[in-house]
Amino acid sequence: MEQENKFSYTYSAMENQEVLDIRKKYLPQQEDKLEELKRLDQMVQNSGTMAGLCVGVTGTMILGLGMCLAMKVIGQLPEMGVIVGLIGFACILNAFPACHRTREKAKAKYAPRILQLADELAGGN
Repeated sequence: MEQENKFSYTYSAMENQEVLDIRKKYLPQQEDKLEELKRLDQMVQNSGTMAGLCVGVTGTMILGLGMCLAMKVIGQLPEMGVIVGLIGFACILNAFPACHRTREKAKAKYAPRILQLADELAGGN
């Protein structure tokens, strides 16, 4: 009895591309200069936004607590509710300055690297 050794291979460009895409996910990622510049810029912008949101949401919660106290939903302390509500309102008013101040600090921190990358990418213009 004669045995035939045969090898068959079916090539699929889509399967090969899928295999390469999966492989690419597990390779160490190298960030190029443009990606680093975009990432640093987003860090500067998002840091101020997060600070403003935290202060604003906290102020809103305190204002709501003050309103509950003032309307006697919680306890019987309407005078205390007005005071707590004013504290919450002050926090809300400080949300934008907190956002601006945090963004300016982040700009000062990351500006040298951002400017260096921008000059390198722009060709020193």
